[in-house]
Amino acid sequence: MQVLEGRPTPLGATWDGPGVNFALASERASAVELCVFDSATDASERARVALPGRTGDVFHGYVSGLGPGQLYGYRVHGAWDPPRGLRFNPAKVVLDPYARAIGRAPIWHPSLFGYAPGTEGDGPADVIDSAPYAPLGLVHDPAHAWAGDRSPRTPWADTLVYELHVKGFSALNPAVPAQLRGTFLGVSAPASIDHLRALGVTAVELLPIHAHADEWALARRGLTNYWGYNTLGYFAPDPRFASSPARAVAEFKEMVAQLHAANLEVILDVVYNHTAEGDHLGPTLSMRGIDNIAYYRLRADRPSRDEDFTGCGNTLDARRPIVRDLILDSLRCWAGDMHVDGFRFDLAPALARDPVTPDRLAMIFDAIAHDPLLRDRKLIVEPWDAAPGGYQLGNFPPAWHEWNDRHRNAARRFWRGEPGALPELATRLAGSQDLFGRPGRAPQNSINYVTSHDGFTLADLVAYNEKHNEANGEDNRDGESANLSWNCGVEGPTSDPGVAALRQRQQRNLLATLFVSLGVPMVSGGDELGRSQGGNNNAYCQDAPLSWTPWPSTPAQRDLLDFVRRLASVRASQPALRRTTFLDGRRDESTDVVWRRTDAQEMTGADWRDLERRTLGVELDGSLLVLFNGSDVDVGFRLPAAPRPWRMLIDTAAPAAPAASHSGDEVITRTSRSVAVLALDSP
Repeated sequence: MQVLEGRPTPLGATWDGPGVNFALASERASAVELCVFDSATDASERARVALPGRTGDVFHGYVSGLGPGQLYGYRVHGAWDPPRGLRFNPAKVVLDPYARAIGRAPIWHPSLFGYAPGTEGDGPADVIDSAPYAPLGLVHDPAHAWAGDRSPRTPWADTLVYELHVKGFSALNPAVPAQLRGTFLGVSAPASIDHLRALGVTAVELLPIHAHADEWALARRGLTNYWGYNTLGYFAPDPRFASSPARAVAEFKEMVAQLHAANLEVILDVVYNHTAEGDHLGPTLSMRGIDNIAYYRLRADRPSRDEDFTGCGNTLDARRPIVRDLILDSLRCWAGDMHVDGFRFDLAPALARDPVTPDRLAMIFDAIAHDPLLRDRKLIVEPWDAAPGGYQLGNFPPAWHEWNDRHRNAARRFWRGEPGALPELATRLAGSQDLFGRPGRAPQNSINYVTSHDGFTLADLVAYNEKHNEANGEDNRDGESANLSWNCGVEGPTSDPGVAALRQRQQRNLLATLFVSLGVPMVSGGDELGRSQGGNNNAYCQDAPLSWTPWPSTPAQRDLLDFVRRLASVRASQPALRRTTFLDGRRDESTDVVWRRTDAQEMTGADWRDLERRTLGVELDGSLLVLFNGSDVDVGFRLPAAPRPWRMLIDTAAPAAPAASHSGDEVITRTSRSVAVLALDSP
């Protein structure tokens, strides 16, 4: 191997045919050695080469004779001084943060920890070589023929998001070829695409697919981080979803191309707030050993300890140029080279704390929203983190769309029968103008949902009052205790047909509420098939059928699937449900909303203040009528006078009933705990 000085850009390992350029950013390192491995099973590197060039904070070198498939890591030299935040340790092989592919995931072993055992992270450096166990990068061939691939660019008003886990989505689907189940290509298999399109889905939001590492604590319990919110590499697809590590990039791109051809967008759930290295007691896998101070937020009063705004041990320091560049370069890689259509930012306020309170106009969010390559992508945030002051729902700039947990909570409170829940429900149905009514924003800034990966599934939401997370090995201490759920009178599985029927109707009620709300609906994958996790509301470590999507095998599953398809069809056919401006309720010929009582009269202030009121009619644009009966008795609703009959589109109490027409001023009986959606017949 001939070693030349090379160049400082781009960061990472770049193959150009004759060889590979390596570039690594570290502000405080004194030297960087490239370690070349022949095999993922090697106990040590075949060669160790000092990178000869340094430009500013970037160490670089060009090595001829290397190419795609080459495994590599780094040994980074510098001071070991934990009280000052310095944790350089050349005995530890570290992963390139810009690695485009992962050739070996970390293999848990005590040598992965940079500090001497028993020293609480502050003592002398551990000198045991981690080479046999460290994660390794893989040089990849960037060439890929996209063959005219184009993003669907679906307007926000027409978007239906489907959140899914790459493995769990297809792992049990008998219609997907066995060798593809649980992989990127399983997501885009013909049977998978047929399912998504029949549901009316326009965008799949993939739980984290960046390369991740399982936590040491989980490994000791024989579990894995199934969800993947423990990122190791921000540029590399997780090899667990591919046929081999070397095929991960190509198969991800093939999945994207197939989904695009089916008019489906791809949104990635990205975790730029923390990494798999955890707190000061965590392992040295990558950035901690490259430059701990440059990459992580450390406590000002005790630099040996990490600031933790995430609840996961550490927080990336997006205030620093080296981290902002890392995030932006990663996003550009996925948007440009991998053709991804959007991103959902996990615990987004953690990126914007300056110094502690989240800043709505933080530089990182401005930079993303104004980047020429990123600004036309779908940008979604989880608008809270795990630290005080981190709840920032409604406070992001106009380009950002936000998960709206207040919509989720309002729907749950209403359908479990809480007093006084009606006004909040109405606000959420109307697009949450109280949160998103600032100039430049619209109802579509609200990503509405009733369930997500985090918490109860829809089936469990109506079957359990309490979480049941014993399988996670944490004595049921993990997971949220306040779920706003209602088990319909029996905890868990039941043979009572009355309870079972009520639970099925409650699932339909919650889904109907989601689909008739202004904003962008998001369905949690598997809810349309009645997926249950047995009451586990934190199944992040359950890579098993408990978490995987069951495919329709029972009449109840097939009925629910048909119902969700019909909901999506109704939403797509009704402009009133996809409006891009907020309701104003003006009393003239163009009135866009009337809130009605059961007698068809308009709601009064006294009606809204009635804590026991559980019925509501919502008339939109004079053409669509939604009737909510959240009470436990049947109720008669008088339909508003209209120039043409009202036609029943959705009835959660009788989902299979044929569409019926009703005249204006007719009183129709609405079953207890049910939703009806009616539209004026065509002229």
